[in-house]
Amino acid sequence: MSHQSTRSFTREQVRLRERYGPWAVVTGASDGIGREFAARLAEAGVHLVLAARRNDLLDEVANGLVRAHHVQVETIPIDLATRPGVDELVARTRDRDVGLLIASAGFGTSGPFVDARLDEELGMIDVNCRAVAALSHAFGRRFVDRKRGGIVLMSSLVAFQGVPRAANYAATKAYVQSFAEALRLELKPFGVDVVASAPGPIRSGFAARASMTMGVAQTPQDVAGPTLGALGRRGTVRPG
Repeated sequence: MSHQSTRSFTREQVRLRERYGPWAVVTGASDGIGREFAARLAEAGVHLVLAARRNDLLDEVANGLVRAHHVQVETIPIDLATRPGVDELVARTRDRDVGLLIASAGFGTSGPFVDARLDEELGMIDVNCRAVAALSHAFGRRFVDRKRGGIVLMSSLVAFQGVPRAANYAATKAYVQSFAEALRLELKPFGVDVVASAPGPIRSGFAARASMTMGVAQTPQDVAGPTLGALGRRGTVRPG
């Protein structure tokens, strides 16, 4: 008898597993919101492919989830700012019955755009936009073929207007928001759900990398649960 068969699941956990299938891919899974998404899905009995840059942190997360929830967890240390990183994730998940993509990897910067390092700003576009488009294309095609699936894209409260001192970051999230809204309508007839999650400031490693000081911030727990709950029911969710 499997460990999962002796566990009691909530109605929502059963919905996630039955609607989307046995495996999920979570990017940005080593910290913050991505890590919390992985934990919520493992609690629901969903097997996981976790992707992030730091292998040591990924292994730590994976080992904890296996011990706590007895699910299968595969880790793929990659840099989604690069095309080879995206291609590796797509290739290494081909033999899995993946039904859910959580595109949680992303980062931001703060300060005047003209004072920023251009390579970092362009790298942000690669991770926040280019990788999101490439992964949504690859997994979207798979989900259409299997006639069910779900895609979670991380928008932001700043996606809805230009934001001085975070001009490029806000613009990348405006792309994600618009992309998710349209993709939802395109894929709905094929049984594929898409949701844009647009939280406010999050208490995680994001702030440190962006050199931001946040007075009031949400936790990753505030975001992951409501976002998964909105998938298949709403087009955009603003957690909190």
